Amino acid sequence: MPEPMVAGIDIGKDSLDASWGEQCATFDNTDAGHEQLIASLRPLRIELIVMEATGGYEAPCACALQAAGFTVAVVNPRQARDFAKSMGYLAKTDRIDARVLQRFAALLVQQPDRDKYVKAPAAEELRVLQALVVRRRQLMDMLTAERNRMSISHRAARPSIEAVVKAILAQIKPIDKQMAKHLAQHHADVAALLTSAKGVGPTTCATLLAALPELGRLSGREISALVGVAPFNRDSGRYRGKRTIWGGRSEVRRSLYMAALVAATHNPVIARFYQRLVAAGKPKKVALVASMRKLLVILNAMVKTNQPWDSTLHFT
Repeated sequence: MPEPMVAGIDIGKDSLDASWGEQCATFDNTDAGHEQLIASLRPLRIELIVMEATGGYEAPCACALQAAGFTVAVVNPRQARDFAKSMGYLAKTDRIDARVLQRFAALLVQQPDRDKYVKAPAAEELRVLQALVVRRRQLMDMLTAERNRMSISHRAARPSIEAVVKAILAQIKPIDKQMAKHLAQHHADVAALLTSAKGVGPTTCATLLAALPELGRLSGREISALVGVAPFNRDSGRYRGKRTIWGGRSEVRRSLYMAALVAATHNPVIARFYQRLVAAGKPKKVALVASMRKLLVILNAMVKTNQPWDSTLHFT
C-alpha cells in the first residue's frame, strides 16, 4: 500500500516553511499566505499536517488549515527537536525543521493514538477566555516583578514603582470581572462543577477551562501526565532513581498549586490526604504536589461524569 501523504510546517513570526513529498516552499504567515499554502496542499490529499507550538504564531495557520478540512497536529517543540536529534539532524534551519516535522508526521500518522496530538479548533468563546487568562497572567507577572523591585530600590525610585503597581492593579480588576462574566455566559455549567470543590476559585476555574480543554476527556493518569504532576520513574537495571515531575503545562500547575494550598487547609478530602502523607514522612512540598494531582484527578472525574463535588466519594 502507498504511504500516506503528510506535511510538516515550521512556523515563524513572518513566514512559514512547508515540506511535503519532495518539495519545500516558503509562504507568508498571513491570511494570503495561508490561502496560498492551502491551494498548494489541497490537490495532494494530505492525511496529516504537523507543526510546532510557537507561542501563538501557529494558531492562525492551524485554524485556516482546519477550516479547509485538513487534520492538524500541534506538537511540543521539545518533542520535535528530540526527534530531530534522534534522526541525526544536528543542523537547524527553517527548511530542515519543516523536513523533520514532515518525517515526524509520517511516523505519527501510523500511530493508533495519533488523535491525542490532533489540535481541535477552539470555539470563539474559548479563545476569548484564553486571551483573558493569558493577559491576567502577564499582569500578575509584571505585578510580582514590580513588588520585588520595591524591596531593593532606592527611595527616590519607589514612587514610580508604586504608581506602576497601582496601574497594574487597576488593570487586573476589570480582567477579573470580564472573566467572571464570560464564565457565567458561556461556561456556567462546567464552572459550577469546578467551583463546587473547596479551593477552586474563579481564577483557577478559568485557567483550567482555558489552558486544559482536555479536562474530562482523558483518564486520571493521562490528565496528570499532561499537566505535569505525575512523577516519572528514573530506573535502570538495579538503579532506582528518585521520581520527579517534569514537563507539562506550567500555567495549569501554577494555578493548581494555589488551589491545593487552600484545599490542604479548607477541603476535608485534600486536607486529610495531605496530612496523611506528611505524617508518613513525606516532605511537605512532595505532599502538596501529590495533593495537586489528587485534586486534578477528582476535578477531571467531576467534569467527565457531570457530577459536583461530593466528599463522600473521595475519602481514601
